[in-house]
Amino acid sequence: MSRVNINVSATDYDKSSREITSTLTLLEEMVHETDGFVVTDSEFAFGWHFFVVSVRADLVQKLADQMGHDFEKLKGKTPEKKFLFWLQQKMDQKGLRIKFAIKEEMESSKYGIF
Repeated sequence: MSRVNINVSATDYDKSSREITSTLTLLEEMVHETDGFVVTDSEFAFGWHFFVVSVRADLVQKLADQMGHDFEKLKGKTPEKKFLFWLQQKMDQKGLRIKFAIKEEMESSKYGIF
């Protein structure tokens, strides 16, 4: 089963991971799914916590189906990018200092530092 792997950088791991878990659990309830995501432990460096959130691709698709036209209006060219934007908006509403990036894109040679 395919997954969307999201690299997360946050200043407060406990609060951020708790809010991400809460938001994704509500998403699961909304689309009647379980075990749709995993949040890893963090590594701390440069004042930031780095961790990965792995979300099943079908969970992203079900969110897209449920939101319909509103999902299409989200910023981003792909469903994964739109999902990232949706998740970022949810975290911004909570006032968290947190950044998301698609893991596979960060590992491409475009960035060259990973």
